[in-house]
Amino acid sequence: MKKNVPIEKRKTFRHGDLRNALVTAGLEMARAGGPDAVILRVATRRAGVSPNAAYRHFASQAELLDAVRSACLSRLAAAIEYEMKKPRPGRDPQAFARESLRAVGMGYLGFALSEPGMFRTAFSVPPAVNSPNPANMASLGLNPFQLLSLALDRMQESGLVSKKDRKDAEYLAWSTVHGLALLALEGPLHKMPQKMVRALGERLVVMVERGLS
Repeated sequence: MKKNVPIEKRKTFRHGDLRNALVTAGLEMARAGGPDAVILRVATRRAGVSPNAAYRHFASQAELLDAVRSACLSRLAAAIEYEMKKPRPGRDPQAFARESLRAVGMGYLGFALSEPGMFRTAFSVPPAVNSPNPANMASLGLNPFQLLSLALDRMQESGLVSKKDRKDAEYLAWSTVHGLALLALEGPLHKMPQKMVRALGERLVVMVERGLS
């Protein structure tokens, strides 16, 4: 009977593989402990390479954290997109617009509750800020801010929101749902059962939608 042979860590990586391996390791650390847990030397150890090899891709821990932060935002965006695919355009564009906005809010809150470490990392202060525009938050596809903008555009196009009220509405809707997420993760609601938090979230997004319209 053959003995189990331990799997050896890879010593070489094709171009691009090492960077992806380091970001993947960083994502695992973020999931477990948030942004403070993303440590470059630990990522190199998990990837099975020397620090010198890692520095070819990330000159500092701050650079790795910035890449992991972007990856967490992309994961959040994917969770929101999943919810946004559920409503189907039909004969009632206003109903579709309302459902789209609610989907953004519930996708956002659902990710915060299911992936608190990644959620905290996604909204940690970046090591370097090139632009204050939240549209620069993620590098792949539409980011969470842009998905919210898309839902709000549907609200305006359907006649539910005026052009005046549409202006900067992203910040109002975003801060409302984000506030509930933080209260549930690290505030006075942290002991509340997730089922109850989600129920509050459903009521909250309806309040936001009605407040805009």
